[in-house]
Amino acid sequence: MSILLDSSTRVIVQGITGREGQYHTRNMKAAGTNIVGGVTPGKGGSTVEGVPVFDTVAEAKAATDAEASCIFVPPAGAADAIMEAASAGISLIVCITEGIPVIDMTRAMLVVHEHGARLIGPNCPGMCTPGQGKIGIIPYQIFKPGPVGFISRSGTLTYEVVALLTEAGIGQSSCIGIGGDPIIGSTFADYLQLFESDPDTRAVVMCGEIGGSDEEDAAEFIKTMSKPVVAFVSGRTAPPGKRMGHAGAIISGNTGTAQGKVAALQAANVPVADTIFEIPDLVKKALTSL
Repeated sequence: MSILLDSSTRVIVQGITGREGQYHTRNMKAAGTNIVGGVTPGKGGSTVEGVPVFDTVAEAKAATDAEASCIFVPPAGAADAIMEAASAGISLIVCITEGIPVIDMTRAMLVVHEHGARLIGPNCPGMCTPGQGKIGIIPYQIFKPGPVGFISRSGTLTYEVVALLTEAGIGQSSCIGIGGDPIIGSTFADYLQLFESDPDTRAVVMCGEIGGSDEEDAAEFIKTMSKPVVAFVSGRTAPPGKRMGHAGAIISGNTGTAQGKVAALQAANVPVADTIFEIPDLVKKALTSL
C-alpha cells in the first residue's frame, strides 16, 4: 500500500458540515477515499455527501470503527478536535487548520503522544497515496502511482514539484505535507523512517524551508537509510527575523537558515536542487543508480 493510507482506510471528517468540510469531503470521496462518517457537535443524525454525521468522535468511532480523521475546524477549536480524536482512539489524525495558538498545540501534542496517535499537520495540505485516495486538500489529479515518496513543509511547493515529477513520468508512492507551523505532529525523520520501511518506495523527495532544525535532524537520519533522498530547501534569499509564509519559516539567530540546511543535507550525501526544476533529473539519476 505504501504508507499510512490505502483505499480501505476508514476516515472520518471533523467539521464535515462546514463549507470547507463539505467541499473537501466530496473531493476525498471522488479520489477513492473511504469516508465513513463525519463529526459536528449538534448535527448528529444528519448526513453530508451520503455519510452519517455524529455529535462526537467517540460516537463516530464506535459506529464506524474509523482509523483516521481529517480536521476542518476553525483555529479556536482545532486543538480540542485533535485531542478529541486522539482520546477516542483515532490512530491517524490529519489537521488542515492554520493559525492554531502555539499554547493550544503544546497541550494537544501531549494528548496525541499519550494515546500513541500520529498527527499530520496542523497547517498542512494533508496526504495522499496515488491510486488509493487522499486525506485533506491535496489536488489529487496531479499524482500518479509510482516508486517515489514525497514529503514537504509547503503545500503549494508540493503541488508544483509533484506536477513536475508526474510530467517527467515519475510516479509517487505516497505524498505528505507535514505542516508549516512551529509545532507539528510528525517530522521529516518520522516519515523518512516509514518510507525506508516501505517496499513500494524506492527513493524519496524532501522539500524543506527555512526555520527550525527539522531538515538538519532529517539529514542525520538519512545517513542511516538504504534508499536515496533528493532534497530542495526554499527560502534561500529570506531576510533574518522575517517570517516567510509559514509560522515556522523564520530565521532566528544562527538557526534555521537555508544555507545551514543545505550544508547538513549535502554532508549526508543528499543531492540538493538549486531550483525545483532540477528535481526530476536528480530523481531519475537516483533511481537509475539503484
